[in-house]
Amino acid sequence: MKKVGEQTIVFDTDIYIESVGTVVGPKEREGPLGSSFHRAYDDLYCDEQSWELAERRLMKEAITICLTNGNVQTKDVDLFIAGDLLNQTVTANYVARELDVPFLGVFSACSTITEAMLVAATFIDGAFARRVLVATSSHYGAAERQFRFPTTIGVQKGESASWTVTGGAAALLSTIRSPFRICTATIGRVIDSGITDPLDMGRAMAPAAFATIRQHFADCGLSPETYDVIVTGDLGKVGSSELKSLCHDANMNISERYNDCGVLIYDAEQQAFAGGSGCACCAVVTYSHFLEQMREKKIKTMLVVATGALFNSTMVKQNQTIPAIAHAIAIEAVT
Repeated sequence: MKKVGEQTIVFDTDIYIESVGTVVGPKEREGPLGSSFHRAYDDLYCDEQSWELAERRLMKEAITICLTNGNVQTKDVDLFIAGDLLNQTVTANYVARELDVPFLGVFSACSTITEAMLVAATFIDGAFARRVLVATSSHYGAAERQFRFPTTIGVQKGESASWTVTGGAAALLSTIRSPFRICTATIGRVIDSGITDPLDMGRAMAPAAFATIRQHFADCGLSPETYDVIVTGDLGKVGSSELKSLCHDANMNISERYNDCGVLIYDAEQQAFAGGSGCACCAVVTYSHFLEQMREKKIKTMLVVATGALFNSTMVKQNQTIPAIAHAIAIEAVT
């Protein structure tokens, strides 16, 4: 069995992150990690006519950069796995139309990138594919229009609200040796803590992150000290505080090695409320900042736990609670 414990897959095949590509918007470029992204735009329209078309451009360009960095052509890709936040994952669908590569669309809200990676790694480990391209994206304007309120209405938000990251990210997973190897993946369970406020997603997702991290350690017989870095996707300041509290109560001390992509991507002066969110948040920070730290040998092992709030605007209007999920990918530096 390649499955260990209840929810974790241990890959027999050496699966590597062969190359990556990241593209972001203006707010992300101005943040503390701005210099680490491959490309950044000066405005939210990204030289397009709408926010939705801008998001499509972000994913397409991330893929182009990823393929170029890997010196790979689309004919060399066996499978494309991607998803985004927009209804029916239209960004990924339209990008797939242009790529002309066998395609699987996935949706796991802001945890889409780790879901895509674990599905891709499973395909490679099972010898169903040799090289798989994964991608995701999100856009501040498009997400606000779909999930909450158009920004022109001027709805006031509290400090628990998050700011959707404008960006696209792509990675090539394969058996081609690279500095980054994927070791294990833990598939999350849907957790509902009873939160109904879509402007408090960090608190809604924190229990799902806690459940996946705890299960990963239990399945693999590991402790927090196994990893140099444990990073969540987009809990933000409020959700990160809640996660640390849950871990402390369970005698699982992760504080010394824990961080959150949503906290890292913006600084206090940018007024991004509790921090970043969106499908692109975990993806652009992991593929740029953290993989670069691995390349520079500042860290050797990392557990990436992307988190997602599984709701839509209709359910919110019906005052339904917000289910959440988190999927984890363990990555190690190859020497």
